[in-house]
Amino acid sequence: MSSSSFPDYYKILSLPKTATAEEIKQAYRKESLKTHPDRLVNATPAEKRKATERFQTVADAYYVLSDSTRRKEYDALYSSRRNRSDDPATSADFFSQFAGMFNGSSGSGAQAGPGAAGAQPNAEGVFADLLRPEVDRILPWWSWVGTVSGAGLGFIVANVPGLMVGAVAGNRLGAIRDAKGKSVAAVFTQLGGDQKAEILKALALKVLGSAL
Repeated sequence: MSSSSFPDYYKILSLPKTATAEEIKQAYRKESLKTHPDRLVNATPAEKRKATERFQTVADAYYVLSDSTRRKEYDALYSSRRNRSDDPATSADFFSQFAGMFNGSSGSGAQAGPGAAGAQPNAEGVFADLLRPEVDRILPWWSWVGTVSGAGLGFIVANVPGLMVGAVAGNRLGAIRDAKGKSVAAVFTQLGGDQKAEILKALALKVLGSAL
């Protein structure tokens, strides 16, 4: 890889090289919501492809900079490169040649793609892991429904003691119904385009304060 094709992950996330871990996280939240391809409901295939490439590059940047070991190794290379680029192609090239040095890093929860060294991070996995706390806060509907239903049935059967037991049992069953054994990323990818767009719009309003 030539010096002209080195990815500038700080520029991609609009960050100074002195950015803190929290600043990196917040920058990724903003950029990932701006570039997520599922926001482009009526986009042409070319526009969708371009957005997907950019979204992947933003995920690459967060994957590298969010982990102290990966960031240190990246910074060592960064300081020796004078011509840096925010072109998505440079990030793919970077991972094809240098991602092996990231193996064994502690990581921040971001999932690299399956396989050996050189695989780029799974952009949807990075996105889902980072926004998981936001999503989890609005998921446990069945837990609440189960609690109320179980309490009602328990009270009918055995008054107050039955109410307490039924509430606990209903909550546990509802939690299982909520989880379904699927990750946030898996559930999100199974939604329709309009549903994804609405979810991303809601998250953008919360994180960015605008509909973008």
